[in-house]
Amino acid sequence: MKEELNKVVKVAENEINNASSIYDLMQLKSRYTGKKSVLNSFMQKIGSLSKEERPAFGQTLNIAKKQLVKMITDQEKKIKELDYNKILKSESIDLTMSGRKRAKGSLHPITKVWREIEDIFMAMGFEVAEGPDVEDEFHNFDALNTPQNHPARDLSDTFYLDNDVLLRTQTSTVQIRTMENHPLPIKIISPGSCYRNENDASHSPMFHQVEALLVDEGVTFTDLRDILNIFVKEMFGSKIESRIRPHYFPFTEPSAEIDIVCVKCYGKGCNLCKGSGWLEMGGAGMVDPNVLEKLGIDSEKYTGYAFGLGMDRIAMLKYKIPDMRLLFENDIRFLKQFS
Repeated sequence: MKEELNKVVKVAENEINNASSIYDLMQLKSRYTGKKSVLNSFMQKIGSLSKEERPAFGQTLNIAKKQLVKMITDQEKKIKELDYNKILKSESIDLTMSGRKRAKGSLHPITKVWREIEDIFMAMGFEVAEGPDVEDEFHNFDALNTPQNHPARDLSDTFYLDNDVLLRTQTSTVQIRTMENHPLPIKIISPGSCYRNENDASHSPMFHQVEALLVDEGVTFTDLRDILNIFVKEMFGSKIESRIRPHYFPFTEPSAEIDIVCVKCYGKGCNLCKGSGWLEMGGAGMVDPNVLEKLGIDSEKYTGYAFGLGMDRIAMLKYKIPDMRLLFENDIRFLKQFS
């Protein structure tokens, strides 16, 4: 029986050494050292031996079992180490390869225009003023001389949050708050977001405006014309002229529309300017005396001018963007063009 045991052990050692996976090894462990294993079957045969042979055979059997258990443990470590090395090799990095370049982010076209506008006006002595996006009717309409029956007050045009609370429709509200709290003279621009119930290729429910206000003694319409001319040339180049056409706004008197020479055809006429050679930019005018008086400013002593320009419109013209909705869709392919 001892010879038979030795044969079994040799076969087991050979199979354990050749095992290539943990699964195969566990199968061998069960076969040779488990409860119903080959070695346990030898234990059941000890009773057939003489009393003198039993202790020696029992000791040989225990030694054989310990050897096989140790071999299985050692082989398991080898297999795991081989598997780990395979994983390391498959996930290794070739340090000689060139790295992947990360694309650099860039400013949004509106942000670029916003900052450029601020730089231009600050260079001319203007300060930048800010105000809340959520306003009341007094600062958004009443103080700006807007009558109660004006279409801009309709629910179809303006986003009301409550009876007297709304999202501002223009950054002129900042001009009112500045005249309320700032000592004269005043020379500010107020860039920011505005909100109106419009949505198409040239309008967005949320858009951006920059408004300018100058209130001092002796301010004239000529000052307004000159400052607009300087701004247009700084923003679009020396070839672009501006002009002022008579118009009506409730908070300025006299009022005017601002046009610039078409940035595409330079006044010759094209599809962008619809053959006129000019593009509309915004509204302007001398601050209405009624607005000054409502805010406690002596309109006999002080005069001022104000104008408002659409920053989205400026961005579209400067970068030749055909549809305003592109500015708000966050399409990475579009935004990459400005990096």
